[in-house]
Amino acid sequence: MTTLRAGVIGVGHLGQHHARLYAELPDSTLVGVTDQDLGRARTIAERHRAQTFERVQDLLKTVEVVSVAVPTSSHYAVAKACLEAGKHVLVEKPIAVFPAEAEELVNLAKTKGCTLQVGHSERFNPIVPAMWPFMHRPVLIEGQRLGIYSARGTDVDVVLDLMIHDLDLLLSCHLGTVLHVQAVGVSVLSPTHDMANARIQFEGGCVANLTASRISPKAMRQWRVFQKDGSVSIDFQSRQGVIGRRAAEPAEQTMAVAEEIQAGDGEPLRFQLESFLSAVRFASRPIIAGEDGAAALKLAHRVLSAMKVSGEEKRPEYP
Repeated sequence: MTTLRAGVIGVGHLGQHHARLYAELPDSTLVGVTDQDLGRARTIAERHRAQTFERVQDLLKTVEVVSVAVPTSSHYAVAKACLEAGKHVLVEKPIAVFPAEAEELVNLAKTKGCTLQVGHSERFNPIVPAMWPFMHRPVLIEGQRLGIYSARGTDVDVVLDLMIHDLDLLLSCHLGTVLHVQAVGVSVLSPTHDMANARIQFEGGCVANLTASRISPKAMRQWRVFQKDGSVSIDFQSRQGVIGRRAAEPAEQTMAVAEEIQAGDGEPLRFQLESFLSAVRFASRPIIAGEDGAAALKLAHRVLSAMKVSGEEKRPEYP
């Protein structure tokens, strides 16, 4: 079975690892890369014995599958060009900046018969499949996703940069229709919100309280899930989980019984690319299809729309 010819558009912080993995995986061959920084592109290409392309159009003539790892503000335009060329696309999260753009990409992929996958890599974190079976009709979910400040990613709001990981995870839990969203945001170091908190109420009765920050002194990615039969705690960084259960004989033991789980150390991005290549090869629905990325983006915009913003502060316009 022949390998799929792969290319990467944007080989910065994340795109370089897409290139590395395409070069390593048995189902793909890294043909070439391109980047606005041509010197950077040459460095990555030489490292993996691939070609450097100055123009996206020239790269697309040589590949079957492509990863789009450019800044978020360019996701839509670049992914659209790739789909119009008939290429299978893995676009990093979020799928686009605006929901209308996401819907256009989803429809274009269908029209062209192309696979469109969105890079919500947290779903490929080994702790997620290890812990999801223990979540039974959650009542309350508290999530914190805190990062140390970096200029990378500040072309968009922290909701689109960080919180969207948790919004996608929430939607993957099938909690029902979102009934109500409340949110607040604060701008500190960038023109857009650097901190945000959202309270999301679902039709099934669950309430999620999410906090995202890119100006924290310490990185943190955690969930605490409360349900009628106990609780589930998840640390996405250490890949550790704790399951709290009511004691079998509460009259004798009132403390919850805890079970600890340590997930494996596999690379989420590797799992993500493997799933993408498999979906292309077998013409199957990706684990995180374009529709999933569009749904997460739509919810992100409900959060943005709900934010209480000071009238004197400059903010991007969100429809």
